[in-house]
Amino acid sequence: MSHLKAIFLLGIASLILACPRATGFVRYGYSGVNGPDKWGSLSSDFSLCSQGKKQSPINIAKNITSNDPDLKPADRNYNKTRATIINNGLNIEVRSFTRSDIHKKNLFTANGLIWQLVYEKGPGIMAVDGKNYTLEKMVWHLPAEHTLDGESFPMELQLIHKSADNNITVVAILYQYGSNDAFLLQLQDELQQLQQDTCTGDEEARIPVGLVQTRTLVRHTRKYFRYVGSLTTPPCTEDVIWIILGKVRKMTEEQANLLKAPLSAEYKNNSRPTQPINGRTVRLYDEMHQVKNIDSNKSDKNSESKSS
Repeated sequence: MSHLKAIFLLGIASLILACPRATGFVRYGYSGVNGPDKWGSLSSDFSLCSQGKKQSPINIAKNITSNDPDLKPADRNYNKTRATIINNGLNIEVRSFTRSDIHKKNLFTANGLIWQLVYEKGPGIMAVDGKNYTLEKMVWHLPAEHTLDGESFPMELQLIHKSADNNITVVAILYQYGSNDAFLLQLQDELQQLQQDTCTGDEEARIPVGLVQTRTLVRHTRKYFRYVGSLTTPPCTEDVIWIILGKVRKMTEEQANLLKAPLSAEYKNNSRPTQPINGRTVRLYDEMHQVKNIDSNKSDKNSESKSS
């Protein structure tokens, strides 16, 4: 059974993609000399950040999106899991690894913490255009990176999925302040404890969470926007499918502060500015329009049958 187990790392921001001690480590940030407008010059591996034509995030102008009857519901199947939060004094990130991968990969990134969740069946999948994508990482950005008609939001949760052939699909959920977010609420005590725990060098602070419910992340989606973009952090890889859920969810300001608290000052606001759309098409899935189209097609077929 041990080879079936995986580690699922829940995170606030994938700020650095390599271990700080690794050769070729490049530090980037969200302001100053390492800010988003400088990413492309920090490393040749980051060139798409400044030269790419399909970069993310973007502003989604609703009035120029068009309903696409060919789009399917953004259904996702995630598993609940027993979890342990680990504060290693570095980055907060969500990632999945098989147990055999633990000794092969650098799991640590810079400036934050790691939440580690051990589960039996893996984090779950979603199907896009007939292809299965496995949930690999969760990333919180505060404030949100995508905007709707120029309106910005306090937080964006990005659920990053990868297929067997290494294609990427990201589901983004926007949040505004209001009532408690149920997913974060179940981690509230542990998040508060993380603010008080400190660790240096090879030390770790481990906080058992118990069973983490993920059903609040897979509510039925009636509307979403879809476009082709990039990762929002270096190396800004392109040809990423983005699915931005149309329903803006709620969280409290206190929950946002809990997510920010473990991060160093320069990373408490970890959002890349919106990028030029460069003629890209933003497609709209609207369940109501899909139902109307189906009913209309049925009506047309019935009329043809009667006339014949």
